[in-house]
Amino acid sequence: MLSRSDRLGHAVVAAALVAAATLRPAYAAETIHVGKAVPTAFTFTPLDIGIRQGVFQKFGLDVQIVNFTGDAKLQQGLAAASIDFGLGSGPGMAFAAKGAPVRAVADYFGAPANIAVLVKADSPIKSVADLKGKVMAVSTVGSLTDWLTQQISLRQGWGQHGIRITATGGGPAMSSAILAGEVDAGMGSYETGLTLQEKHRAHPLVTMDKFEPRFITHVIFARKELIDSKPDTVKKFVDSFFAALNYMRGHRDTTVAIADDVLHDGKNVIEGAYEREMPIMSKDGIFDTEALKIIKQSWVDMKTLPSVPSDDQILTRRFVPVKTQTAGSP
Repeated sequence: MLSRSDRLGHAVVAAALVAAATLRPAYAAETIHVGKAVPTAFTFTPLDIGIRQGVFQKFGLDVQIVNFTGDAKLQQGLAAASIDFGLGSGPGMAFAAKGAPVRAVADYFGAPANIAVLVKADSPIKSVADLKGKVMAVSTVGSLTDWLTQQISLRQGWGQHGIRITATGGGPAMSSAILAGEVDAGMGSYETGLTLQEKHRAHPLVTMDKFEPRFITHVIFARKELIDSKPDTVKKFVDSFFAALNYMRGHRDTTVAIADDVLHDGKNVIEGAYEREMPIMSKDGIFDTEALKIIKQSWVDMKTLPSVPSDDQILTRRFVPVKTQTAGSP
């Protein structure tokens, strides 16, 4: 028979075990690696907001962010299985049509409100009509910025080459070309335009949703192997990502603060991006049928692909629409 002291000791141990079990998480979060095509865009900050506000944790996910330097690098990361998911561009779906082992699993940002024509502060270009015959900087030949520039020219009735195009690279290289007067304008990031406007050096002339109100600017990519072998994980990430978007809609000030901490663009710039871009963020992830037609035709127009691909070659609708109750804020 146990002594009183032994019984007391056992009781203490049992109580400690119960306490440990109570404090231990009910399940271990599943670690996933998610890539951003670039680290400097407001449209990719739902990952950061979702992590910092515990949205992904609520869905049992531990999200690790991996930054890339463009769609091509992001697709390489997916193909090499160094990441599980990627936030990239709608035009990046062309990689899947060319045989990349990925599929788009949700459309989360439609019209390109985050892309704008940028001009110097003292530029004589005051309206879109003034762009006729001018030199426009784009990131690379055959890029989305190249195609959008051609769309302005076509929509204005100037023909495909009514605006002269030169490839300068994106980001700082394009900004430098604009500010040095080497080009008349540039097709670049809206946030870049706002940043330059803060410094009274340049400003956005027009955002490209005015010319392409039906488009697919950003999608969530997943590795095809992951879609086939772990569909529940894909579903959890898609649902949690849209929950993060929903959180952002209801928590403007927190979203701006976190995004500014990530991007370092300044509060005014982030507020401008929030007001311009949040309304474009999808609430259900559904692929816009008409926008798909436009983006597929753009690949043929830009000679990215020889013919229009089928939907099955580039995306799956298995995980959308995201239901409102699933995507509620935590």
